Amino acid sequence: MKRLKLYGFNNLTKALSFNIYDVCYAETSAEQQAYIDYIDEQYNADRLTDILLHVTEMIGAHVLNVSKQDYDPQGASVTCLIAEQQLARYGSDTLVAHLDKSHVTVHTYPEFHPENHLATFRVDIDVATCGEITPLSTLDYLISSFDSDVITMDYRVRGFTRDIHGNKVYLDHPVHSIQDYIASPTLAKYDVDDMNVPHANLFHTRMRLKDLPLENYVFDMDLADVSSLKKEQMLAALHVEMEEIFHGTGV
Repeated sequence: MKRLKLYGFNNLTKALSFNIYDVCYAETSAEQQAYIDYIDEQYNADRLTDILLHVTEMIGAHVLNVSKQDYDPQGASVTCLIAEQQLARYGSDTLVAHLDKSHVTVHTYPEFHPENHLATFRVDIDVATCGEITPLSTLDYLISSFDSDVITMDYRVRGFTRDIHGNKVYLDHPVHSIQDYIASPTLAKYDVDDMNVPHANLFHTRMRLKDLPLENYVFDMDLADVSSLKKEQMLAALHVEMEEIFHGTGV
């Protein structure tokens, strides 16, 4: 594809919001709490920081600052301030920067309710960039970094830049669907649905895992002692939970 010649700085803002849900069947409150404790340790602030640093590397940005926090009783947050180019540093705290600062953030939300025998874990990741870099190339890595049962993604581009003739440019790379930036083997594992508004540079994709082997969705439970009828009921509960999350409404 022929490169678009721009005038001055590319000040388009590109934002990717990425929400991942992991669902677990936990029969008792003790099993639910054990799952939450496991997830909380598995995706603590240090590991989330490693994931975000790799995302930053993948999009060709440079980290200016990292802030991270584990919460009590559960959950974690990490924020990375990033820039398109390496910036000069003077002293220990001062950064000399252009107005191309961007950020990558992640927040985790484990939750359960004792009456429905289910526990869920949500990860919210936001990648906002300004300039030439785009966050869409990180999607496969992000999906593989978590137990991604249901995924919702929103991508939007705002602002404008100009070509060398002074004409406004509202999108500097072709986007038809977020799916175009996800590898085919990954897409094949999911039911995928799009709701796009191309003329507004708004793109939405949601994904739901097709196959649900029950052994992947139980925590501290021996399925050998579970009847076939019970297994069917457990799978039905998991399907309903994911269906409601996928559609954003009750079933």
